[in-house]
Amino acid sequence: MPRITAVRGDITQQEVDAIVNAANNAMRGGGGVDGAIHRAGGPAVLRDCIERFPHGLATGDAGWTTAGNLPARWVIHTVGPNYRAGQRDPELLRSCYRRALEVADELAAQSVAFPLISAGIYGWPLDDAIAIAVETAAAADTTVIDVRFVAFDDDIYERIQGQLR
Repeated sequence: MPRITAVRGDITQQEVDAIVNAANNAMRGGGGVDGAIHRAGGPAVLRDCIERFPHGLATGDAGWTTAGNLPARWVIHTVGPNYRAGQRDPELLRSCYRRALEVADELAAQSVAFPLISAGIYGWPLDDAIAIAVETAAAADTTVIDVRFVAFDDDIYERIQGQLR
């Protein structure tokens, strides 16, 4: 089981082997975390997305690209379910975390920083999103030793910390 921690900060500044991107199906950049990662990583991230995922990525799946200008070595992109659009099966959200950790294992990544997948613009209820994230990472059969959930504000950080207790 990996060591799981909450971090208050900017996911694009995490010095880990891989950061996880809450991507959309098209894999061409977007808003929120996705946009921040593409801006900070630079054009190499988008080029790699286009090359590696010409037809995008399915909801619940994950794949990797270069991290470009980011301090991480890789970006693991995963497509979370859009709760607002009716994609409310928690298994899809669990799959995002499991698949991201499987990809991290394929890359031999030891440290991975996650955002809360689907909890932003996709509208997944925050406390449920946190519980699914933490429970799935804790139960994962992975060689990753350091899992960080990165919160961009104090409220989300405190809620993650509460789930970790």
